[in-house]
Amino acid sequence: MSRYEKLLEQLRRSLSGVRFEEACRIAERVGFSPRGGRGSHRTYGREGEPLLLNFQNRGGFIKPYQARQLLEMVEKYGRDQDVSD
Repeated sequence: MSRYEKLLEQLRRSLSGVRFEEACRIAERVGFSPRGGRGSHRTYGREGEPLLLNFQNRGGFIKPYQARQLLEMVEKYGRDQDVSD
């Protein structure tokens, strides 16, 4: 199992324990790119997707509702991605 697959498995198991940096990596892996952000916030967008992913770094983790949005985008776009690491 690749590191990316492990991150996805962790995301699916618990929405409350997703690390900020890992969420950013997953978003980029499924085709989102940084759109800005200041301080403890980062925003990611994807061409053709109206929803922006906004992550808040709270003690190294993102909020559960942000993890839920990320998981929805992984389910929507992640199937097309190469999972080899």
